[in-house]
Amino acid sequence: MSTTICAISTAKGGAIGIVRVSGSKAIQTVDNIFRGSHDIKDAKPFTVHFGQIIDSAKQDEIIDEVLVSIFRAPHSYTGEDCVEISCHGSSYILQRVIELLIKQGCVMAKPGEYTQRAFLNGKMDLSQAEAVADLIASQDAAMHRVAMNQMRGAFSKRLAELRNELLELTSLLELELDFSEEDVEFADREKLFNLAANIEEEISRLVDSFTTGNAIKNGIPVAIIGAPNVGKSTLLNQLLHDDRAIVSDIQGTTRDIIEDTMTLHGHLFRFIDTAGIRHTSDKIEKMGIERSLRAAEKAHIIILVTEPGVPFPKIVIREDQHIIEVINKSDEFQALTGLGMDWLEQELIKCIPVQSEDTVLVTNIRHKQALSLALSDIQRAKQSLEYQMSGDIISEDLRLCLTHLAEIVGEISTDDVLGNIFSKFCVGK
Repeated sequence: MSTTICAISTAKGGAIGIVRVSGSKAIQTVDNIFRGSHDIKDAKPFTVHFGQIIDSAKQDEIIDEVLVSIFRAPHSYTGEDCVEISCHGSSYILQRVIELLIKQGCVMAKPGEYTQRAFLNGKMDLSQAEAVADLIASQDAAMHRVAMNQMRGAFSKRLAELRNELLELTSLLELELDFSEEDVEFADREKLFNLAANIEEEISRLVDSFTTGNAIKNGIPVAIIGAPNVGKSTLLNQLLHDDRAIVSDIQGTTRDIIEDTMTLHGHLFRFIDTAGIRHTSDKIEKMGIERSLRAAEKAHIIILVTEPGVPFPKIVIREDQHIIEVINKSDEFQALTGLGMDWLEQELIKCIPVQSEDTVLVTNIRHKQALSLALSDIQRAKQSLEYQMSGDIISEDLRLCLTHLAEIVGEISTDDVLGNIFSKFCVGK
């Protein structure tokens, strides 16, 4: 019998506040402090009841008029009996309701405990549970779409398909091991190699997608690069519609990285204003320039800024980077007045990673690490097949690959891993 937990599940300051109660005694506990037209302990699931929260210890003092929603196991978010009490959003009212529930034997929920119970009760796998936190934290349409896609199981489904393919490989090889004394070969090695190659390709694609997924999750990184005094800081201020960076005629004013984010057409961009690139003997300015070059290396988009008569800085550019060249203080573009900013914003939109509704992107570093290990496993298995190694060696690498994929969805996990994941959730979720 699970402990019955309670918590406020809504942010402060709203007109309505919700207290969520979950556990084997959730309905009975709420019934003890609720007065309506009838007892809710026998209420049907998915019903809503109007009534009052009463403090019986204070002569049936009315705390608030509320709506109580009933969810019965296993058809609830947590998979347990669950009740949601919709009160007025007063902090005083919500706290009084929590105090009454605790007097009835409830305990305060820990961060992420509702979602952890949903995972433990089989309502979702671990990757879907982590997507809940990403959905809550989503700041733009792109991150919302990625998180929603993962929470609804698109990533889990793809992993399940990979694991089924791996199981087909391992079952054939292990069947051979059972008849090893008879020197029987059930699995066509060429077909196994091709299947392993297909699995490798798909896992590799998922690993590579982390670059795009991480950019969408944390903001597409845009480095503003140029010589001193060509208007980089002014450009940043125009993009953010705020005086975020100091603007001065003195060369070398920007000596450190300045970062800020903004949402443009439903996509989060993380703009990085950098020190002007030039030859200098100033040690601090040199450090700023080195940081500028490192920021350019990591950026998805580089805005190269110059002015008439000043060459663009020479930097190393990756093949997958997008470059937007801006000639500031010209007839076509003036950051100080805003001329040409509409064009620049459209160019930024063109650089957004393309993703369809069913695109699976890896946004979680834990998933990426597990996939990277699985990729190494399948590559070893493929190499063993190529060199016609024994079935037991190949099978061991395939089992390791299966194990690392299972860790992503939580089929193999430890209390430490779960504690680390769910501790980052907000209380009430």
